[in-house]
Amino acid sequence: MRCIEKFAETYKKDPTAVAFCPYRVCPMGAHSDHQYGKITGFAIDKGIHIAYSPKQNGVIELSSLQFNKRAQWHVKSVPDQKENDWADYLRGATLMLSQKYPLKVGLCGVIEGSLPIGGLSSSAAVTIAFLSALCKVNDIHLTELEMILTAQAAENKYVGVSCGKLDQSCEVFSKKDKLLYLDTKDDSYELIPTNQNMKPYKIAIFFSGVERTLAGSKFNMRVDECRSAAYALKAFSGMEYGKFNETFLRDVPYETYLQYKDKLPENWRKRAEHWYTEFKRVEAGAEAWRKGDLETFGKLSFESGHSSIYNYETGSDELKTLYEIMLHTDGIYGGRFSGAGFKGCCMAIIDPSFAWDIEKHVTNEYLKAFPALEGKFSVHICDTADGVEL
Repeated sequence: MRCIEKFAETYKKDPTAVAFCPYRVCPMGAHSDHQYGKITGFAIDKGIHIAYSPKQNGVIELSSLQFNKRAQWHVKSVPDQKENDWADYLRGATLMLSQKYPLKVGLCGVIEGSLPIGGLSSSAAVTIAFLSALCKVNDIHLTELEMILTAQAAENKYVGVSCGKLDQSCEVFSKKDKLLYLDTKDDSYELIPTNQNMKPYKIAIFFSGVERTLAGSKFNMRVDECRSAAYALKAFSGMEYGKFNETFLRDVPYETYLQYKDKLPENWRKRAEHWYTEFKRVEAGAEAWRKGDLETFGKLSFESGHSSIYNYETGSDELKTLYEIMLHTDGIYGGRFSGAGFKGCCMAIIDPSFAWDIEKHVTNEYLKAFPALEGKFSVHICDTADGVEL
């Protein structure tokens, strides 16, 4: 790995260890975890590696093969405010961990991502990989749920992204050849095995060639629109309501939504429509996977993508084009934007026997629409994988 080579070149010694966290994909359940919805997900066999060694003086010193700037801070004096660079997630993770566990040992490390940035929860993956390394050098043993919540808190409270815990949960709980089916309200989950009668499948990642950051996108606005819809529905129906930031669509029965949805501003109604229909798609998708019905599962994933475009109103021109190409490509069972959908990539569940034809067709059609992205657009065929090893 290049991160090991770069570490040895920088520090004139081999790293003590290498931390790894996989990326994730979400066939359906997107844009729903922050409202306590249900989700489906897989970890994939690509992710973030960090080659590192402990520093007894408590200093954390990190560089990334994807970014130029080296970052440095001390485990006992993390900056109170984010510095608006790639290392903010890791500063936040240090701060959140230090609030529960005493930190004495720092680390020096080099970070390497095995795929381009955008849509695969690289922020959650690098945070979890970093936390696993920081815990190891300080002899801290987090439970799976502690790891998920600590990584989520770094994004919510330090970086300022109002995300739920979909990304972190997929990267921690997932197992190879099993679908993660998770209720984000109570963290109950099931790992549904690949049915023995299911047709072969792989995960295709189509990178648009355009990277993005959630903190600078409309992600937080969409979360507020969902909360606004929930708050208004409670008021219209006479339900009790409290603080705005403690209001979730999961609190409001579907029947209440149907009764009062026409009173909502159009944007709020659309966001709620996505959430409620996505909840039903996830339940139906889990059942289809259980039965080994890959066609139905893929169709539901395509429907999830459609709702993300027209109800949740995410998707750059590049990703919308990719989605439309996927819809009309032989060998693709289903797929959607991966991640928030403002830039980044699309994921698809494909028939492996069509892999070469799919790559050729999607690439040709996409570059017809966006010729300037030649050399930046890329296709990656992946397998499912285990989540992070704690």
